[in-house]
Amino acid sequence: MTQDQQNPPGPRAYRPGPDRAPKSDALVLFGASGDLAYRQIFPALQGLEAAGQLPPRVIGVARSEWTREQFIERAKASIQERGKYDERTFAALARKLDYIRGEYLERDTYQRLCDALGDAKHALYYLAIPPSLFDDVITRLAALKCDEGARVVVEKPFGRDLVSARTLDLVLHEYFRERDIFRIDHFLGKEPVQNILYFRFANTFLEPIWNRTHVERIEITMAEQIGINGRGRLYEEMGAIRDVLQNHLLQIAALLLMDPPVGHDPEAIRDAKGLAFKAMRPLDPGDVVRGQFEGYRNEPDVSAASDVETYVAVRLYVDSWRWAGVPVFIRTGKKLATTANEVFVTLKHPPHELFDDVMSSPANHLRFRLSPDVVLELGARAKKPGAGLTGEMVQLDAFHQHGDEVPAYQRLLADAMRGDQMLFARTDAVEASWRVVEPALVKPAPLHIYKPGTFGPAAADALLGGNWHDPA
Repeated sequence: MTQDQQNPPGPRAYRPGPDRAPKSDALVLFGASGDLAYRQIFPALQGLEAAGQLPPRVIGVARSEWTREQFIERAKASIQERGKYDERTFAALARKLDYIRGEYLERDTYQRLCDALGDAKHALYYLAIPPSLFDDVITRLAALKCDEGARVVVEKPFGRDLVSARTLDLVLHEYFRERDIFRIDHFLGKEPVQNILYFRFANTFLEPIWNRTHVERIEITMAEQIGINGRGRLYEEMGAIRDVLQNHLLQIAALLLMDPPVGHDPEAIRDAKGLAFKAMRPLDPGDVVRGQFEGYRNEPDVSAASDVETYVAVRLYVDSWRWAGVPVFIRTGKKLATTANEVFVTLKHPPHELFDDVMSSPANHLRFRLSPDVVLELGARAKKPGAGLTGEMVQLDAFHQHGDEVPAYQRLLADAMRGDQMLFARTDAVEASWRVVEPALVKPAPLHIYKPGTFGPAAADALLGGNWHDPA
């Protein structure tokens, strides 16, 4: 490995322009017989074909003993179950599909793949496989020079901790430039999540109050009524901190905390997000509450003595001029009272008590409801009808639901094939997010058992010093 490969260029070394790179002319899906391909990628492929965005070759690679025809039938079943099946569109997609059965450690698998790519010069390799296989797949592609001019997509989690994240980056950077590495977190492709970024910087009224002078606290909630759905083996390896907090929820926090980007290109936005991640203070063990729902240890493939959290709540501080002293409370959990994902921003009371009822009443708030419905809400006070100067809380709601939203995986695959990295995680942000949660992994907080159908352990309320906003 050369010195440059050991120390890949920093995130500011590359500035994309409008004509920076050719589009991918082939898509290769490693792990084509897996659950992710069935649930998400096949429906995305039909959407891309319908939009005229799919390259002429789509090659699945997996260990399953399938023929090309069986692979096509698998794709068809997936789209009929989980997508919007259109016979004409699928026929066009099927003509592009090919399948290579092979072991990931055998050279012959890659030789047949390179032969199938033909004259394609800019393949996009999607690694929907365990991270432990990344090194093997990439080095074998490189041995046949099939990595030249290519891009690679890797799924989260990007490592299990800071050390493994850095190790993964060394593997990726040995053969791919940072501009050609796409760390996919489907959460960033969701329309409501992108709306946070748009809403913040497309409206002038928000910026003057979006700071420590006017914001009391920020709450981010990702609550799920479902349990682990038979994923006991996987969840035992991850837990809520690795599964959701380190990636999805810290990404939302970065969108809320970042300063305005300097420039219009995607890297300017990722620069601003990267600085927001770096300003997040590593979690103090006293600022973490872990929980596990009652009955988790009876789930299949779960240890009877499991200490894995299915719930986590944290109090995060940000060492920046804008947010110094403002706590950011984040919680997520399984088997909670409702399913909802939202941001609730509590503003400070007015600095002077002009009306008797204001200081003892709830303060103004701003709410971004991300799912299951999409709502922007402003909580304000208005005068009650009558002679006195007393008021009441009113909510100004804007519902934002459209049926033509592009599914997250379809959007992200289209961006990756164009070389647009704005909605993908960059290496500096990934490392910074692992630094934030590392103390909670090295020295885990005590585990609290909570009843399904609640909002988690009572200790989480003590962390906040009151009651969380109820998303229900």
